[in-house]
Amino acid sequence: MRSGVVGLVVVFALITGCTSEPDAAPVIAPDTPGGSAQTLAPSDASRAVPPPPNDADKLYVAMMIVHHEQALAMTRFAPDRAQNETVKGLADRIRYSQEPEIGAMKQWQRTFNAVGGHEDHGSMPGMATQDQLNALGATRGKDFDRMFLELMIKHHEGAIKMATDVKGAGVNVQVEEMADDVIAVQTDEINRMKALLPAV
Repeated sequence: MRSGVVGLVVVFALITGCTSEPDAAPVIAPDTPGGSAQTLAPSDASRAVPPPPNDADKLYVAMMIVHHEQALAMTRFAPDRAQNETVKGLADRIRYSQEPEIGAMKQWQRTFNAVGGHEDHGSMPGMATQDQLNALGATRGKDFDRMFLELMIKHHEGAIKMATDVKGAGVNVQVEEMADDVIAVQTDEINRMKALLPAV
């Protein structure tokens, strides 16, 4: 009986030893934003490197840092000048979301050696003029609340346009994710501000 068991073990070992190993699973390689992902053999996966950021990606990040910085400058007026508590809360929300986004975008610039500013502020959609910022800083109470909301709605609409544009022109996946966040968050904030306007 024992010899029969040993024989079965030997036969099983011979069968499994002769069976070829299953093929390795294919690898899905990411493409540029909006593109179709490729299915690659494992041997080709190491050569599938995402493309480096293009000029549209770099310009978007440089511009959005400046764009966000102006939004933060506007929100800093709110604690002392706003009358409506919801306006104050909205300003805090904008500041607390955009400050870390600026940090993330600056880190992205360092990672891709794309550090640099964007000097032509007037070319960016939604940017307030210096006269408008001065006027905002000089107002208080209801006048501030209304002016803040009107300027910030326009500012957010400009950011959404920039984000939408880079999704069509850029190639970097991280930039596309940043743009998606801008579109989602600032669309929601625009809706809140528009709903609030009649009450201030």
